[in-house]
Order: sequence, then structure tokens, then C-alpha cells
Amino acid sequence: MVVALLASNNNAVANTKTKLGNKIQKIRKQLGYSQEELAEKIKISRTHMGHIEQGRKSPSLKLMEKLASELKIRISELFD
Repeated sequence: MVVALLASNNNAVANTKTKLGNKIQKIRKQLGYSQEELAEKIKISRTHMGHIEQGRKSPSLKLMEKLASELKIRISELFD
């Protein structure tokens, strides 16, 4: 039972990271930024930006603040 619950939780986290990454990528493209341009503006590597968009990495709260600011949205909109 505990193993199933942990597996379910891991899937939920992975799903949230993927949705967050997809949202960031969608808005970035709407604004006409390349991954490299957005990464440069928020002071991270293009590789890290790619990992966030792929759902392989989770941005910190501070990084989400920078992303939201550059993407001209509220942090909460990253999770809509």
C-alpha cells in the first residue's frame, strides 16, 4: 500500500513538472524567445532551461519568480 502511494505521488510530481515545463515553453514561444534568449535573461544555462521545459528539473521559487517576470505573467499562471 505504501509503495503504491509513493509511486502515485512520484507520478503526480513528474506530471506537474512536465505541465510546468510545457507551459513555460508555450509562453516563451508566444513571446518569440529562444530557449537560449530566455535562459540568458534569467541567468541560467540553456541546458538547464531545456531540462525545466522537458520536466527533468524543477525550478526554485526564486527562478520561478524570474521566469514569471520575463514571461510577463504571475507565478500562479505557470500552474493554470
